Amino acid sequence: MKRRLAPYLFILPNFIIFATFIVIPAIAGLVYSFHQYDGLNEMRFLGFGNYAEVLANSEFWSALGRTGLYAAVIVPGIFILALGVAMLLIRPIRMKGIFRAIIYWPTMISYIIVGLTWKWIFGDTFGILNYLFTSLGGDPVPWLTHPFFANLSVVIATLWSRVGFFMVIFIAGLQSIPHDMYEAAHLDGASRRTAFWSITLPLLKPTSLLVLMISLIDAFKAYPLMYALTSGGPGKETTFIVQFIYETGFAKQELGLASAMSIILFAIIGMFSALQFRLSKGGANL
Repeated sequence: MKRRLAPYLFILPNFIIFATFIVIPAIAGLVYSFHQYDGLNEMRFLGFGNYAEVLANSEFWSALGRTGLYAAVIVPGIFILALGVAMLLIRPIRMKGIFRAIIYWPTMISYIIVGLTWKWIFGDTFGILNYLFTSLGGDPVPWLTHPFFANLSVVIATLWSRVGFFMVIFIAGLQSIPHDMYEAAHLDGASRRTAFWSITLPLLKPTSLLVLMISLIDAFKAYPLMYALTSGGPGKETTFIVQFIYETGFAKQELGLASAMSIILFAIIGMFSALQFRLSKGGANL
């Protein structure tokens, strides 16, 4: 009996933490989504009223559209940069371990710290870049007050903080490809480009799907970095869906409505995950 109970006792602390901070809040959010609730007064049952209000809310769809556009830029950017860096640093070059560590290091920094760091770089009046531009006789760039440049700043900061993480995943995938296949291709006269398209990419399909889906889910959950860097501005230009849900729930104290938005976002992410699972043939390729 002791031997049977021992494994469960070892996982009990993690299970308690997971239940306390994931399972119970998720169940509570699902319950709140069917009620009118401000966190203080008694809940009032609305049925699917919150969901109907969310689906008719143009601001919700605008925030979701901005998030989708951000994801459409950031996911391919992460994929291309992470794969390119991984292919460079898998070669037998000097100090590649140091280069890997340098590129991976930003992933260990809190998103809040990343946002604040890049805010000091992109700041309109106090930023390092604009100081250099004005010192050289140029005009300052409205990095955080112009819609285009604010979104560009968010993309740059995100790529800097996330490429290293996905680089490690790609390195693991590249190392799993048998080197004999490249040698055979070389003997057959295949160029590096041909080997990349005919060997590397096909055999990296499971890794590529994993990277695409994780980066896509990360993009739809993006919030701390943007809040620290732009606070969602200028206007609402960098207010993505998670920040909009947060403001609805805690600034406007409409927890029921915000919970319904969260459930809808969960369903969207779930559909993306199901698509990835289907593309990977039920997980057989992962």
